[in-house]
Amino acid sequence: MLEQILATGNQDLSIITLVVNMGIGVILSLMLMFHFRRFGSILNNRDTLAQVFPFILLTTILIITVVKSSLALSLGLVGALSIVRFRTPIKEPEELAYLFLSIAIGLGLGANQVVATVIAGPSILIVMSIFKWSRSKKENKHLYLTIDWREEGASTMEPKDIDRLNQLLAQNSLVSDLRRLDVRIGSFEATYLLDVASTENLSELIKETKKEYPQLGFTFLDQNSLPPV
Repeated sequence: MLEQILATGNQDLSIITLVVNMGIGVILSLMLMFHFRRFGSILNNRDTLAQVFPFILLTTILIITVVKSSLALSLGLVGALSIVRFRTPIKEPEELAYLFLSIAIGLGLGANQVVATVIAGPSILIVMSIFKWSRSKKENKHLYLTIDWREEGASTMEPKDIDRLNQLLAQNSLVSDLRRLDVRIGSFEATYLLDVASTENLSELIKETKKEYPQLGFTFLDQNSLPPV
């Protein structure tokens, strides 16, 4: 009886089908990488994480293709996965969403559901792009900006320079709120809370300020990325 079940569970593995599905998987993984780099909100190691998607997607295709050809292999895979533990923490829910999508595409291609996968995969990315785009249009960026300048033996910034700096900030932001100011001989440091419409305003702010005060340094911190108090 067991031999009959195993015999009916065995299927011939088509190398051509595997190669075609792997080729489609490469294209879809490149789309997934581009989408994550363009629309992902992860601040750290975005490129490093994006390079993992092709490995996960193609490996899933290979596993499902091989396992579905043999019932015995599928039963062995269940036992093998039961002892595997992944210790790498997923810090952001968005990372998990992209990883799950790469696995889902790999499962679809591995199961030879090419048409459904090719339609559903890019469609999910398009819907995610629309949500990301609409959200970026509605919400302003809230940033902490720290401006610092240090030069041993030099005089400090004059009040007129600070007024000019505040003027430049007001021109390139929706709201500019001074939170901290530290002026000493040979050093200057100020922290502002800014609301800007887009990152283009930040580039313009740095460009205009550097023209008049090239010695200044800028540090931007996304307020939304800070842990709650």
